[in-house]
Amino acid sequence: MWNDSKSLVLSKICVVIFFVLLVVCAILAPRLVARLMLMSLQANAVGSAIFLTTIYVGFVPAATLLLLIYIFLHRISIGRVFVKENIACLRYISWCCFAGALICIASGLYYVPWYAIGVAGAFMGIVVRAVKDVFTKAVSLQDDAELTI
Repeated sequence: MWNDSKSLVLSKICVVIFFVLLVVCAILAPRLVARLMLMSLQANAVGSAIFLTTIYVGFVPAATLLLLIYIFLHRISIGRVFVKENIACLRYISWCCFAGALICIASGLYYVPWYAIGVAGAFMGIVVRAVKDVFTKAVSLQDDAELTI
């Protein structure tokens, strides 16, 4: 039977899989960009160096984001849900989303499809900020409840 514990395990496995895929993409980036150069006249006109720069600079917030999500899920799996550390973790996750969005939007200046990824990253940053605000309120209510008992 499916339960919360299995769901958390699945989420952590997915994060690990995405991290492995991120590392593989970073390793294969020169080959992937070379292939893009063959398929897109706009990309070919720009050159591969700038694409690789975007990919490797974007690797940092992406890897940080995945690490923070794993830490967040681990805390939840051990029963530490509404704690200030999770609020901080969600805040940093949103900053990673916004950093990735900024990198992609800046890269949209030389290759228009980057804009779509940038907008999606900014949207995710806003969603995570909203979840962080809910966690902040929950921690505040939990603290108030503990003080009244």
